[in-house]
Amino acid sequence: MGQSLVQVYLHLIFSTKNRYPFIHKEIEDELFAYIGGIIKNLNGIPIIINGMADHIHILCSFPRSISLSDFLKTIKASSSLWIKTKGNQYQYFSWQDGYGVFSVSSLKKLIVENYIRNQKKHHQKLSFQEEVLRFFDEYHLKYDEKYLWR
Repeated sequence: MGQSLVQVYLHLIFSTKNRYPFIHKEIEDELFAYIGGIIKNLNGIPIIINGMADHIHILCSFPRSISLSDFLKTIKASSSLWIKTKGNQYQYFSWQDGYGVFSVSSLKKLIVENYIRNQKKHHQKLSFQEEVLRFFDEYHLKYDEKYLWR
């Protein structure tokens, strides 16, 4: 093959530090758009970004020119700096240290997109912790509980 072709969809999940409810309704659309811009600048394609006051979900295509850890590090650092410009109530904003990243097949892309779109509805019945543990079970991920909710 004379060219390098890549199509990798990722479902990213991460929360605010200590799951503090920093993501207020007044800024969430702007925050999600800003994060979409970061992803585009990194040569990824944001498909949908949504979340709750204490965490977000991102479905995007993953660019082939950056490592996964640098991709997440840039998204989190840049958006954290941006949100701190939105007022004194955000001066202590930060994202949690870790993150969850799950591969998404082309066949499941629409399912994940709808799941992310309906975050507010899901969380009427399910806590963030329950949601994350479901993903871990579905993907057969092993984890150490002492590091999980930092």
